[in-house]
Amino acid sequence: MPSLTFEGKTYDCHSGESVLDCMTRHGVLLPSSCKAGACQTCMIRALKGKPTEESQAGLKDTLKAQNYFLACMCKPAEDMEVGLAAVSPQYTARLIEKEPLNETVMRLRTEVPDNFSYRAGQFVNLIRPEDELTRSYSLASTPEDDYLELQVRRVPDGRMSGWLFDHLDPGSDIHFFGPSGDCFYTPADPEQPLLLVGTGTGLAPLYGILREALDQGHTGPIHLFHASLAIPGLYMMDELRSLASRHANVHYVPCVLHGDVPEGGAQGNIVDLPARELGSLNGYRTYLCGDPPIVDALRQKCFLAGVSMQQIHSDPFVFAPTGA
Repeated sequence: MPSLTFEGKTYDCHSGESVLDCMTRHGVLLPSSCKAGACQTCMIRALKGKPTEESQAGLKDTLKAQNYFLACMCKPAEDMEVGLAAVSPQYTARLIEKEPLNETVMRLRTEVPDNFSYRAGQFVNLIRPEDELTRSYSLASTPEDDYLELQVRRVPDGRMSGWLFDHLDPGSDIHFFGPSGDCFYTPADPEQPLLLVGTGTGLAPLYGILREALDQGHTGPIHLFHASLAIPGLYMMDELRSLASRHANVHYVPCVLHGDVPEGGAQGNIVDLPARELGSLNGYRTYLCGDPPIVDALRQKCFLAGVSMQQIHSDPFVFAPTGA
């Protein structure tokens, strides 16, 4: 049974298991999207050991020579040490604002570095300079904003989130590479109904996607469902209600699993709420962000309610465990 070493910690890898599935099983975040070797979001680098031929198919020769490979396609036959691939340029941005959105979520806004371009809903990989610890965070801003916005959840004993909350002050530099991900709005059909569903800080990319759609002149109905266990876990409710009041095609539904229901909200399992509230989802383009089990269940529910798999865009969030 081969082993995988990542950021100094070693994990067992089952026979026939991909590097991406192994890391996910152990609760370790690696950037990923399609899981089929097409988007190349999960490209990482072998620091020790040799990537499989299949995992390097379609990559440039210059990347192969540096041992870059696709984590979703690599089923290692030998022990490997891997690291995140900083294929895109690294950027430095000054932190200009830090604001709590609720007890566990912090809004961070930075300047936009020169020559940095992105699509609302994509994510960047933050790097802590002292030890090169790397974590992925979605952008809640749009290219029209004069800042980049991240919405960071404090993870219990989280090494990166704890550092961002407790030690990074306005005026400090933030280092990152990216952007990555294909969970973003395209203006192909401005009349198509959109469904945006997120849990926790899954709201961050959805907020960017929503505003980007409006900036691009989207006229079809846009339904945003944001869920938490109870009201204290929700955030930006006033801001989202104000946005909906200014746009007749925007419908915002704050959702809770139990306890009091916020004004204009719904109660129940978020997996069931979109189809329960809207009925058939045939013809919808959907964006799903948040905890992986919930995103997976939502993907299935949306498909059964009529959404084409080609119209389902998802961005599950995985948190690295303590010490990872």
